[in-house]
Amino acid sequence: MNEPTQSKIKILIADDHPVVRAGLSAMLSRERDIEVVGEAENGNQAIEKANKLHPDIILMDLRMPEVDGIEAMRQIKTKSPQVKFIILTTFDNDEYIFKGIEAGARAYLLKDAPRERLFKAIRAVSKGESLIEPAIAGKVLDRFAELSRQTQSPETLSERELEVLALMAKGEGNKLIASNLIISESTVKTHIQSIFQKLGVSDRTEAVTEAIKKGIIHL
Repeated sequence: MNEPTQSKIKILIADDHPVVRAGLSAMLSRERDIEVVGEAENGNQAIEKANKLHPDIILMDLRMPEVDGIEAMRQIKTKSPQVKFIILTTFDNDEYIFKGIEAGARAYLLKDAPRERLFKAIRAVSKGESLIEPAIAGKVLDRFAELSRQTQSPETLSERELEVLALMAKGEGNKLIASNLIISESTVKTHIQSIFQKLGVSDRTEAVTEAIKKGIIHL
C-alpha cells in the first residue's frame, strides 16, 4: 500500500547575493519536505515571483536593490495574504527587527544561524507558528514593554489641576496661585501633588515640561 504523498513546503528565496541564494537553494533542496520554487535578486523580483509562483514561505533579505525587503513584504501581503515570511538577514538592529515584524514576518533569523534553526523556522512557520532568535526576542519583548508604558493613558487632570498647572507654567508660586484661584495654599499643594503623580514627575519644572510634551498645555 502506497503511503500518501506529503505536500512539500514551497520556498521562494529573495536575496541580492547570488552565492547566498545558491547556498540556501542547495541546502534546502536536500530536505525531503521542502521545495525551492524560485529565487529573486531584488524586491521587485520578489513581488513578481510571489504572484507567479505562489510560495508558502519567502526567505526575505532586508537590504536589496530597487525595493527593500520590508516594502516587498508589504506589497506581497496585499495581493497574497496567505504567504508567510522568514527574514534572513545580517542586521539585528532594532529598527529592522520591528519594521520586519510589523510588515508580517513570522520568523527573524540572522544569516549566521545554524542550518537546523532555519529548517526548524521553516517548518514552524508553515504550521502557523513563529520563531525568533533568542537575542532578538529579548529586544522585541523590551520594545513591547516600552510601547505598553507609552500607550498607557495617563490619568486625566481635573479642570482645577489644569488651572494650577497653567499658572505653574507662568512661574507663579503657590501663594499667587492660591490668590488667583481663590483657594488656600494647602489646597494648591494638594493639587500640585496630584499633578505630579498623574504626570509621573517629581518637581514643578518636570511637570510643566511633561505637560508641554504631551500637549496638555501650550506656552
